Amino acid sequence: MQLRAMTQKDIPGGVRLNTVAGWNQTEVDWKRFLDGSDQGSFVMEDDGRVVGTAATLRYQDRFAWISMVLVDPGYRNRGIGTQLLERAVQYLDQCGIPTLKLDATPLGKPLYEKMGFVSEYEIERWILRRTPRQELATPDTNPAAEQLPEIFALDCDVFGADRSRLLGSLDERAPHLTMAVASGTQLEGYAFGRCGLFADHLGPWLAGDRRTARGLLAEFLRRSSRETVLVDAMKSNRVAGEILEESGFSMARSLTRMYRGPNAFPGKPHRLGAIAGPEFG
Repeated sequence: MQLRAMTQKDIPGGVRLNTVAGWNQTEVDWKRFLDGSDQGSFVMEDDGRVVGTAATLRYQDRFAWISMVLVDPGYRNRGIGTQLLERAVQYLDQCGIPTLKLDATPLGKPLYEKMGFVSEYEIERWILRRTPRQELATPDTNPAAEQLPEIFALDCDVFGADRSRLLGSLDERAPHLTMAVASGTQLEGYAFGRCGLFADHLGPWLAGDRRTARGLLAEFLRRSSRETVLVDAMKSNRVAGEILEESGFSMARSLTRMYRGPNAFPGKPHRLGAIAGPEFG
């Protein structure tokens, strides 16, 4: 077997692995990893077949994300996932990235702790299953597009680094799921979404008050046509959890945001209702 940098030709192999695992990523998402961190994603290859992956995303050289650590079920318990994770960490260390972050499942958390990662806060995945609609309830125009510069600036403050490239990609691929609420010239909230393999995913989702948060979620659900909708909400944001539960969502699993390094740019996560997703931060 060979551990090497991931290329565009490996994307179908990555999609195969996340499909087997029941994860929601598409070819577009894998391309985002490759575009966002040149040579920073890796595969384990066996006889020309991708049997393991790990991806990274760098944000302004302030911190980087590690995600998509996947191993083919037939190749598990051979240390492949650990090798891929260690290679991703090594790459980011060589690039001089001071802080590494990831969202850990309860199963993966002990491994990350052994590698020096510590807990920052908790995230809860909420899921809604409903009868799908045949047609999207999309607006004729996307007024949020005019507010993208303001959204990017606010998101940078909240997230801790500029990720306008990622948010711009989300808007480009699913403009009907980009929303903003403003009072005069003051931005009160925003939300993005993406169309995943089996579900539409809401995030990031930010609102200054309950009414704005509820309105953004309701509008997202109106515009989305999928049977399944996912939201990775901040556990500390009780308002977000209450609104999701009132809207028919149920809590599916918990995640722990972890970091290694100084965490000099933590952002203002308490302002978020939901993150962009475990793969993006």
